[in-house]
Amino acid sequence: MQLVQSRDTPPTLRRMLYLLKLHPEITIKSRSVRQQMTRCLTANIRNTLRRHDERIRVKGQWDAVRVRLPEDATPDTVAAVEDGLPRIPGIHQILATEEVRFDSLDQAADRIVPLWSPAIAGRSFRVKAKRRGQHDFTSADIERHLGSRLLAATPDARVDLKHPDVVVPVELNDRRLQVIRARWQGLGGYPLGMQGQALALISGGFDSPVAAWKMLRRGVKTHFLFFNLGGPAHEAGVREVTHHLWARYGTSHKVKFISVPFEDVVGEILRTIPDGLMGVVLKRMMVRAAGRVARRAGIPALVTGDAIAQVSSQTLHNLGMIDAASELPILRPVLTDDKQDIIDQARILDTARFAEVMPEYCGVISRRPHNKAAREDIEAAEAGFDFQVLEDALTAAVTTRVDRLLDDQATPPPTEVMTVDSPEALASLEAPCVIDIRRADEQEAAPLDLPEVPLMHIPFYELQDRAPALPGDRQYLLYCDQGVMSRMQALHLADRGLHHFGVYRGTAPAD
Repeated sequence: MQLVQSRDTPPTLRRMLYLLKLHPEITIKSRSVRQQMTRCLTANIRNTLRRHDERIRVKGQWDAVRVRLPEDATPDTVAAVEDGLPRIPGIHQILATEEVRFDSLDQAADRIVPLWSPAIAGRSFRVKAKRRGQHDFTSADIERHLGSRLLAATPDARVDLKHPDVVVPVELNDRRLQVIRARWQGLGGYPLGMQGQALALISGGFDSPVAAWKMLRRGVKTHFLFFNLGGPAHEAGVREVTHHLWARYGTSHKVKFISVPFEDVVGEILRTIPDGLMGVVLKRMMVRAAGRVARRAGIPALVTGDAIAQVSSQTLHNLGMIDAASELPILRPVLTDDKQDIIDQARILDTARFAEVMPEYCGVISRRPHNKAAREDIEAAEAGFDFQVLEDALTAAVTTRVDRLLDDQATPPPTEVMTVDSPEALASLEAPCVIDIRRADEQEAAPLDLPEVPLMHIPFYELQDRAPALPGDRQYLLYCDQGVMSRMQALHLADRGLHHFGVYRGTAPAD
């Protein structure tokens, strides 16, 4: 919540009425469209706030939406309302007001001076008045009268009509005086749901939650699609960030979270696709699957967190190759954003904390990716791909309402797996065995030499199938270059009840 004016108010004044100004892009629409958007915004605000108190009243007007709290609203309710209003798409500004009968300028000053004197002490200020109705004075008369009373009550304040530190706002509608005690910036954008629906591919990194948020802000009801590359541990983290994003910015609407198990698809890619094309083909398989999911749900567009040239699959050429595999248009809200700008926005949204502990599972796919993959090479490579694997993944997809994501989670993520960091610690274990899960070319390029410990070679994309058949009287330590894939695989095996697998992150002793 961004504070524009001081929120310090005497304890005897309660913030019971809020005027919500429409986003300027709403106000320039035709009369019928503006009315439709205002009705939608009013309904969204009502849906969002009623969970705090069913008695909250929301009423749409031509230039604003009024939110009135019951007179006995608790401080917790007031705090929840003031925290939630700035996150509702379509609101430009929130004005916390007290509305009273207007009798005279002196009576108005008696209300306003105690409220604003602390805020202007030692600072420059000006009074800005808006007046509607028939009165025997002008808006300028209101500003001069209130300004003089504020100066008399606060001698160390000073008037500055051009560049004040503090603006004291006052609105007079006929005989009703609205004393504005505080003012916050809203989220802007369009009311959620006004611009249709989209399906956002979300991975839990920095980019995809920011992309989804941008769609929410522009009024698009956004569902979430997750391709699981790392088992329950991966899904647990993505569930958390998705629920967080929805809870902060989209609670007016119920949306879906679809999880598609994609480890077997990755395994098929590693078995059949040349190294340099793996990243692009993986994204093509994802958008193929996403298009199928979206069409079944009647959703007309996909959303991704792609940004130009951030990784090899996101060069402009490769993005075109990915688009060619999609049945639906792919929207990319962060396409031209710098990575640091995306990270900064993720920190504002409070999604960065999830991304910082989320491994980049897609980053382990290709060692020498092509920046400009040829269409004929892609098509030739995909000709050997077993598309039944993709069909099986779609058949196994699970759909959950986003508001139930955390409640419906079938199993909690595993706490941890054993990690060994040195050859000496490895040798001290009882019956250890290291499994090198790297691809064959990686193993040949950098052989793992552990003379005192048995060594096996099982590519990670075969491990989940072969692990249950391994003898259970050994402690198996999985090895890969960065430790990301090995930890992911060990956690996945633990979730299947195979707890005698850990991670080896040491180096082989020198010859």
